[in-house]
Amino acid sequence: MNSFDENYLLNKNVKIFQPREGYRASTDAVWLAAALGKAKKGDTILDVGCGTGAVALCLAQRFKDCSVSITGIEKQPLLAEAAALSAKANGFGFLHIVNEDIFETRLNPCSFTHVVTNPPYAENDMPSPNKSKAAAHNFAGRGLKEWLDFCIKMLRPQGRFCMINRAAALEDILAVLHKRLGRIEIFPLCSKSGDDAKRIIVRAQKDSKTPLVLHPAISVHNEDGTHTDIAQAILRGGQAI
Repeated sequence: MNSFDENYLLNKNVKIFQPREGYRASTDAVWLAAALGKAKKGDTILDVGCGTGAVALCLAQRFKDCSVSITGIEKQPLLAEAAALSAKANGFGFLHIVNEDIFETRLNPCSFTHVVTNPPYAENDMPSPNKSKAAAHNFAGRGLKEWLDFCIKMLRPQGRFCMINRAAALEDILAVLHKRLGRIEIFPLCSKSGDDAKRIIVRAQKDSKTPLVLHPAISVHNEDGTHTDIAQAILRGGQAI
């Protein structure tokens, strides 16, 4: 078995295994999980590019009594192995990890009630010398549009979509979603009140015509560097946005 560190999420309520070198999940994963507000019995959730499983694990913790099914798809075998180990360690038998490239997957289109994703952020940036980090952070061959096309393809009618990305990518994201998803909601995330947003969360729904809503920015830190109340509730308490 490969060597992993044992870490924790959500105030140590969720155990997560991660490679000692290479890609490791960040708090972006917890924010993304918080963006999926509700799920009900029988819902199916897909985490696209799940990495070490942080998003899926946070969702599994919140919905463990809701009789949902969660699938994480990850191309890198080492990361997929870590995610599967974490699912087992937490007793999340309803969380399944698929080690496949999303562009070569056997998953059926239009088969998920919810699709969440924390895609690579860079198309032209210099990649990390660490191959695992480079694969997780940089697109290779296909870009953000193709990634989002896949996510939309996997959604059922009326399905809900959530993603987190750089604020600078918002124009490209909206161009892909235009006339394909509606009920678009944008949540800017900034480090402190008054700062420019560095991240944005986007929620949307298939087959909806509801107009776009731009929500007030969410501040992660107070002026003294401590987490704001909403950040505490999400990052430690596992609450939804």
